[in-house]
Amino acid sequence: MSQSQIPAAADAAAERSPMRWVPSLYFMQGTQFFVVMMLASFVFKNMGVSNDQIARWTSVLGTAWAIKPLWSPFLELMRHKKTIVVAMQGLAAILVAVLALTLQTPWWFVLALCVFFLCAYASATHDIACDGLYMGALDSTRQARYAGWQGAFFNGARFFMVGVVLKIAGVLEAPMGVANAWTTVFVGLAVLMAVLAAYNAYSLPGKLSAEHSDLQASAIWETTREIVIDFFRKPGIWMAVLFIVLFRFAEGQVQTIGPLFLIEARDKGGLGLTTSQVADVYGWVGTVAFLVGSVLGGYFTAWLSLRRAMPVLLLAMSVPNATFYYLAATLPSDMWHIGGAVFVEMFGYGFGFVGMILYIMQAVAPGKFQTAHYALGSGVMQLGFILSRSISGDIQVAVGYEHFFLWTLFCGVPVLLLLPFVRIPGKPPAAAEPVPQPAESTT
Repeated sequence: MSQSQIPAAADAAAERSPMRWVPSLYFMQGTQFFVVMMLASFVFKNMGVSNDQIARWTSVLGTAWAIKPLWSPFLELMRHKKTIVVAMQGLAAILVAVLALTLQTPWWFVLALCVFFLCAYASATHDIACDGLYMGALDSTRQARYAGWQGAFFNGARFFMVGVVLKIAGVLEAPMGVANAWTTVFVGLAVLMAVLAAYNAYSLPGKLSAEHSDLQASAIWETTREIVIDFFRKPGIWMAVLFIVLFRFAEGQVQTIGPLFLIEARDKGGLGLTTSQVADVYGWVGTVAFLVGSVLGGYFTAWLSLRRAMPVLLLAMSVPNATFYYLAATLPSDMWHIGGAVFVEMFGYGFGFVGMILYIMQAVAPGKFQTAHYALGSGVMQLGFILSRSISGDIQVAVGYEHFFLWTLFCGVPVLLLLPFVRIPGKPPAAAEPVPQPAESTT
């Protein structure tokens, strides 16, 4: 290709319909996230790791998304976000292939944790550049128009990872053994991710180059410092931080231990489902329920206002706790019974979680640095999730499944008691009202 043809090719890429790159971009974003935050737990459980170890180490992996605002401003030193996006996608494909090999070694647990750690930070870095590319490539009208497709394909990756990838692993475990089954799955997943990375290298708008912007690291650091100081000077910010942490305190524990309870042997207090059965109830039933709950929760809050809807949203967040307590107390064996309970659980989770997203948008983020403060609020939210996740395994091992889920019901009480003291905005002006999207689950 001649030098005169290169700008023309770049311009043509920029003019492509967003539907040629938004789906593949956000499906890849979700795929990287759910490899770490969902599949890792199932791999460790099926390979014989205890619940306390699983909860502790997967919470460490989750810190990548909590602290990503710390290095996100410095990615502005790279002129073209496409370069970072494609590089992180290619790196993710390589790491997943390496992950497949680690399961065949005697030191598989330590090696797999190291690879998952690298995957987590590559994925978090990809998230930053991915959203930056989206905002830079589209004007505000098209950003809003295609925002729904973002959430749809991110959550489509959730369905794919649990409903398809986990299902394949479950089918292969019996004839091949757990380690060989997951090795095969990760090899196939690495190939898929490599294909998506190659496609995105072609389809994404922008250039693949290592050009640097005119920004200086010192100037970025000073701006970052100003953003953080301004965030913690907001009126009532410490009460808001406590509210965000308590909002997720029960949820983080249930969302960590719940899937492990489904797959735990019945003589150990679990439901004894196979990996394939968990894929069916969580991949199909659970994903549909979560999306429906998220959409309805968004419309419900828009109709009633966040201030008036918040008590209902908080009660909805306790539905998963009550559902798992019921399952642990009754131990049903009928799959329709279990599937119905999972539908209720995930519907309540999706419906209630909208409250946290909108609270950060409307009560925490507004101000001079709205976008950056939303990222900081989201980081606090993730840290709250990690805190509750990290202690969940130890508590469950100590008291058993039934008492553990009863404990999580009481963990939802403090945030309800705090609610009257938290500043929550009423109905925002119509022009500023955000369009709620299905929440990106962090579990």
